[in-house]
Amino acid sequence: MTVGSQNTLWRPGLAALLLTALMGTSSLVQADETAPKGKIEARNELFAKDHIDQFDSWTSTSESAERTDALAEDPQMVVLWAGYPFSKDYNKPRGHFYALTDVRESLRTGAPKTAEDGPLPMACWSCKGPDVARVIDEKGEDGYFKGMWAKGGPEIVNTIGCADCHDTASKEFKEGKPALHLSRPYADRAMTAIGKPFKEQGRFDQQSQVCGQCHVEYYFNGPTKAVKFPWDKGTRVEQMEEYYDEIGFADWTHALSKTPMLKAQHPEYETWRAGIHGQNNVACVDCHMPKVQNEQGKVYTDHKVGNPFDRFEQTCRNCHTQSKEMLQDIVHQRKEAITEIKLKVEKQLVHAHFEAKAAWDAGATEAEMKDIQQDIRHAQWRWDFSIASHGVQAHAPEVALRMLGSALDKAADARTKLARLLATKGISHEIAIPDISSKEKAQAALGMDMKQMNADKAQFLKTTVPAWEAEAKAAGRLAQ
Repeated sequence: MTVGSQNTLWRPGLAALLLTALMGTSSLVQADETAPKGKIEARNELFAKDHIDQFDSWTSTSESAERTDALAEDPQMVVLWAGYPFSKDYNKPRGHFYALTDVRESLRTGAPKTAEDGPLPMACWSCKGPDVARVIDEKGEDGYFKGMWAKGGPEIVNTIGCADCHDTASKEFKEGKPALHLSRPYADRAMTAIGKPFKEQGRFDQQSQVCGQCHVEYYFNGPTKAVKFPWDKGTRVEQMEEYYDEIGFADWTHALSKTPMLKAQHPEYETWRAGIHGQNNVACVDCHMPKVQNEQGKVYTDHKVGNPFDRFEQTCRNCHTQSKEMLQDIVHQRKEAITEIKLKVEKQLVHAHFEAKAAWDAGATEAEMKDIQQDIRHAQWRWDFSIASHGVQAHAPEVALRMLGSALDKAADARTKLARLLATKGISHEIAIPDISSKEKAQAALGMDMKQMNADKAQFLKTTVPAWEAEAKAAGRLAQ
């Protein structure tokens, strides 16, 4: 579904109509003031009247409508994530407007028919909208996290919006002030763990911490699979790696190498913090949500979160004297350098996974494979941390290059050890790699039944999602 263009004039009625279409309804969204209300109001449309500029600009994130298939661009990643949902489907991120749609439509979430079906836990909703904070407030964290992803279908029905970042029930917010707060208790605990309790921070730190509720690395912990940030030892990649190793955590076991793997999520907060902007207290909003003026000359925060170069005069120009073209060229060069090493690391890891499989097939023992698997685990974690951090070429290119360099070293170490081990098993020839020149061929090489997965997802979107929305409307969770 493509909504809007760069030339669209976004007004409240159109914004609401588009949100209606996105949520699968057919009539103009209107605030249902009679619906039951808790402490947290998740229906974004109800704030449009009093915060029209912010609401209109938030709705404009729908202009980021195009889907880009990252696996089609780089099929090697299918092999690197073999056995994990990301090998099925991985699109580059779109605007906040599409957060709910994209998690529903992703093959990673499968096609559950009941609230008890898999494949993923409730935690996979946690960054998708203000209903998450509402349910946590109503049922507690255990009540929210307990169960499978489909349990949240009729509950998490409003996409990322106002109550994710603002205390919308506060007097300050009603007076037109930001009233920033951390709506996720686990994020609040994580900020405290790194010595930055939210309530004790200044405005600039708080602005970035609000973004850092979701733009972070996290994992699922305990019997309820609750979200936790692995920051107990710090926010650098090596510190999180040490933390994961000590607790023996793995996101999944690789289908080829049988390695206990780590999957980085989207650690923008961590890489921003390590980079030059973070070190100089340039907040996320300075570059992605600048102050602008409306037609009446009123200054407000633009909620069309996007590329800073799209609003260069309000973002980069506040600090940089260079031209837009010069800065764009610098960022482009950094991105090219990161991509070059990224692809080299991927090639080494693809070979390592297939070579490890060959070693297992030849009778290798767990003791013989232990150090090799640790090298693979650490190499891919550092690679993944670099490429999953969107915009790292601007946030912290030096950090990405350092991480990728160490990943390349560790992947090479793994392959050297594998060559020696394979030789002891009588295998001295190069291990053949199947044709993985396209996403489809790579998935076929792993034995993935993509035809069935796509058919199941289509049926899910046709039947289950409309039922979720009908239930949410009946309960007053969606604006009518």
